[in-house]
Amino acid sequence: MNFPDALTKLKIDEEELRIRRALFEITDEDLRRLASLRAFAEKYTDQVVEDFYALLMAHEVTRAFFPDDNTLRRVKRSQRQYFMGLFAGVCDLRYVADRLRVGEIHDRIGLSPKWYLAAYSRYLRLILGHMEREFNDLPLVRQNYESVEKLVNFDISLAMDAYVLSNSETIMRHQMALRELSTPVIRMYDRVLLLPLIGAIDSLRAEQIMETVLVRVIEEQAKVIILDIAGVSVVDTKVADHLLKTTAAVRLLGAQTLLSGISAQVARTIVQLGVDVSTMRTTSRLADAISIALGIVGLGIVPRTE
Repeated sequence: MNFPDALTKLKIDEEELRIRRALFEITDEDLRRLASLRAFAEKYTDQVVEDFYALLMAHEVTRAFFPDDNTLRRVKRSQRQYFMGLFAGVCDLRYVADRLRVGEIHDRIGLSPKWYLAAYSRYLRLILGHMEREFNDLPLVRQNYESVEKLVNFDISLAMDAYVLSNSETIMRHQMALRELSTPVIRMYDRVLLLPLIGAIDSLRAEQIMETVLVRVIEEQAKVIILDIAGVSVVDTKVADHLLKTTAAVRLLGAQTLLSGISAQVARTIVQLGVDVSTMRTTSRLADAISIALGIVGLGIVPRTE
């Protein structure tokens, strides 16, 4: 994930940052108070980080994310930087981008939100315990802790946004891959293409089919493309309309469309629906469509002589 891009996708700008800070009640006074606690943070950072990872290492599921000592040392170093960042007295867009990165990394390694939230619950308890021992002044401890808690909860909300964004992008990539697999345009021969269609065709898939077909017709400088619908579960008015539109678009590129795989049931349905497919050349068998397509480009299939 590109983090300036992540800010854009999540629509986090200066105004959105102002709104979020207001929602979490993070004031300039809170940030000044946190900055004044930097000496406290430097004193306890190692102990907080060690105790924090002791919780993670105590559970088999989370321990699996740290397969060796090098990995554990690396994440502890990053956690120390994160901890000190809480006491920098800064909450700007750069800070937001860094916290989004933390959430994206956790999602990428497979650390689910439940473990993330449980770990940060422990994180806050550790900070509170050290504050109580350090300051021995209940009103001051409460005041300091509230400022820390606000910023940590702010960070958690950003991490959740990063989780959601990362998952959404992953799902989108998978959907695109599936759509590409569902529209496999095959180069049968020079300037002859074949697209076997299987399953249901909805509006989204119809658009994908048209886009894929047009791109491949241009790339291959095709003269003919065969659309084989033998595997299409239902051919209704919408499906027929999508096929007609694809045929018209292909014709504008100077190519022809052949529709094969017309079963008796599909033929009867098309007639009953009153769909005009006279602009399309149709065949019941794919073999016949291939023979016609080859003829269009000046080729043919002949028996082999001994």
